[in-house]
Amino acid sequence: MDTSYRPAGIEPKWQRFWQDSQLYYTGAGSDKPKFYTLVMFPYPSGDLHVGHMRNYVIGDVIARYQTMLGYQVMNPMGWDAFGLPAENAAIKEGRHPQDRTLANVGRMKEQFFKMGIVYDWPREVTSCLPDYYRWTQWMFLQLYQRGLAYKKLAAANWCPTDQTVLANEQVVDGRCERCGSLVTRKDLNQWFFRITAYAQRLLDDLDGLDTWPERVRVMQRNWIGRSEGAELAWPVVGTADTVRFFTTRPDTVYGATFMVLAPEHPLVAQLVSAAQRPAVEAYVAQTRRASDIERLATDREKTGVFLGAQVTNPFTGQDIPIYIADYVLATYGTGAIMAVPGGDERDYAFAQKYGLAIIPVVAPDTDPGTLINSGPLDGLSSAAAQARVIAMAAEQAMGQGTVIYRLRDWLISRQRYWGAPIPIVYCAHCGEVPVPEDQLPVVLPYDVDFRPTGESPLARNAAFVQTTCPQCGGPASRDVDTLDTFVDSAWYFFRYCDPHNAAAPFDPALAARWMPVDQYTGGVEHAILHLLYSRFLTKVLFDMGLSSVDEPFRRLFTQGMINKGGIKMSKSKGNVVPVDGLVDQYGADTGRVFILFIGPPELDAEWSDKGVEGAARFLNRVWRLYDGVTLGAAGSGAARDPADYPPADRQLLRLAHTTIRRVTDDIARFHFNTAVSATMELVNGMIAYRDGQGGTAIYAQVAAILLLLLAPIAPHITEELWHTRGGRDSIHQQPWPRYDAALAAAETIPLVVQVNGKMRDRLAVPVGIDAAAARAQALASDKVRAYLAGKTPRQVIYVPGKLVNIVV
Repeated sequence: MDTSYRPAGIEPKWQRFWQDSQLYYTGAGSDKPKFYTLVMFPYPSGDLHVGHMRNYVIGDVIARYQTMLGYQVMNPMGWDAFGLPAENAAIKEGRHPQDRTLANVGRMKEQFFKMGIVYDWPREVTSCLPDYYRWTQWMFLQLYQRGLAYKKLAAANWCPTDQTVLANEQVVDGRCERCGSLVTRKDLNQWFFRITAYAQRLLDDLDGLDTWPERVRVMQRNWIGRSEGAELAWPVVGTADTVRFFTTRPDTVYGATFMVLAPEHPLVAQLVSAAQRPAVEAYVAQTRRASDIERLATDREKTGVFLGAQVTNPFTGQDIPIYIADYVLATYGTGAIMAVPGGDERDYAFAQKYGLAIIPVVAPDTDPGTLINSGPLDGLSSAAAQARVIAMAAEQAMGQGTVIYRLRDWLISRQRYWGAPIPIVYCAHCGEVPVPEDQLPVVLPYDVDFRPTGESPLARNAAFVQTTCPQCGGPASRDVDTLDTFVDSAWYFFRYCDPHNAAAPFDPALAARWMPVDQYTGGVEHAILHLLYSRFLTKVLFDMGLSSVDEPFRRLFTQGMINKGGIKMSKSKGNVVPVDGLVDQYGADTGRVFILFIGPPELDAEWSDKGVEGAARFLNRVWRLYDGVTLGAAGSGAARDPADYPPADRQLLRLAHTTIRRVTDDIARFHFNTAVSATMELVNGMIAYRDGQGGTAIYAQVAAILLLLLAPIAPHITEELWHTRGGRDSIHQQPWPRYDAALAAAETIPLVVQVNGKMRDRLAVPVGIDAAAARAQALASDKVRAYLAGKTPRQVIYVPGKLVNIVV
């Protein structure tokens, strides 16, 4: 055996072996229980750095570990290949998005191989290829037929740099999540998915996702934003119009002293007086330059303009002024509010600025709030008053109790080239016509000037636009927008179950075999967009009878980022550590060990070159442990009673079986850093045993255990040592070792010794020690005797298995 560990000489060999032997390809049938593990659909960026590597290594460890546990594991990989990043990068480089994207797919696959990442490659899917997006378009048609896809004129978030609309979820702090540009508002005819029809189910079913991170569930609950209250309609003075509005505090109606409409509200142009029209129009134009996030900022100065109209508060009989203000959004409720400055901070600030009446309606320091200045509601609790107001409104046919959600319908239109065309045509005779399913896919043309201009690039391609109406056969034009790439990623996990099906997106029977995904791994930045959309589309497929589950992911893990110099690794920051350089210098296994050992995987971690060198030294120590060793059977327990082993053998076996227990628990809980630490302790124990000239049989048995425990973590070195030291077949096809409870049981326990309640010593005593022996050992301690100073104890108290307290 070569005593020097040379990763470059062994890693490519085993990567080819795993690929050629199809070791991790999932067959059609098996009597094993299934385990579907999945790392989030990656965008093919082309070059991976170690920040990316962390995510894929975690997924690889889970796949290898579950395979050794005896599951039939499906661990597929594919590419979220449409979308703005690929298109913008292609424009910058002067290449076609398709050419660049497919080249990057090949490049990333090379890097996956170099990292020792194993996937079920026959299941590979690529969202930008027609055999995939045909079924994305099919999904659109299913929602369209069920009234869940519709088109309307709407004020949309507009990115001036990317020249496309953005969903609300893609605007972060008023800026485009992709490029960071300030987002503005623009009126466009847009396609939407009616995700709001599933709002309550999406909210309720979060309770069953108890193996998801709680922060992700909280983020989704907040985004869905259920609010209970009342919808009321108050008459506009001197007109036949009414203003409908939603309030979560109908009990405060007697304190409403003015009304506020969103600047985009359709009644604004109708109700504005001639005198106020110039000021109102200027304010509306100003508001359209601000994002919803900016408008809702709590520290933003409250501004508005009087509309020149009034509405009657039916409860007080008073006419109150109507304002427009940017802190009211057209997308929340009805786009109008009754303003109660005596009970709302924003309304209070607005009333203070514009000299409007402020009427307190809730008595201070009362719990629950007691109503005051509220006519017939005086003295009622807030809850009782709410019920009373809703009943009064219903009696007078001016409102009712209702529930609304913060969640808005999913905006899916994009005015860019690189996406799946929307399968709709427009005919002068037939109107809006869906493309028949047997005419899918609507193929994205290659020869298109895709530079962004604010208009959909497909509109400039006459050969694509001009078509025939599928209903009447007359001339028609295609929809020229493309689908949001989040539509592609909202169902891809179903396609993995049946990736080559040419007749359907997937066979429901195969989906029933594999779904839901047992372990889903990816970044927390997808907590709202991707995860919420995936849950929605899964529920639609469930309602269609195509899915046996209505939640796609049983367990979710969100990993932290790798930072360097205190900031997230990125090309723009110039602080990336390339995967290729790491593997070429140290080997893939060294990188994997360090990335797993760097800290709790759910937290961000700082890259350390010294830490990588430490991981390399650890694997070199492992390599040298096997010089001259022929592996013994790892076994699942002791050959005889632990007491029959010589002390050194018993100590090493106990360490080995304790390590099996620890690593098994740690990997199951995603505590990879402590799993690696446990194997390091076992290595130290093996070195001490060998240096003490322990027996070869026990050493060989423990050597086999160590390799099996390290196999998912460092797959190349363990495969090499397994084969060269007498192991059969691949180490990754071996069963996971099981610990023997008797061998793993501790022989001693720590016993704290106190004198007058203060700790003076800590002893290692036999498990099950009786009270008399415990007291005797405590009193015999040199440290304790020094504190006793010859005094006779008045009392010696023994707490079994924990402590002895000596009272003097």
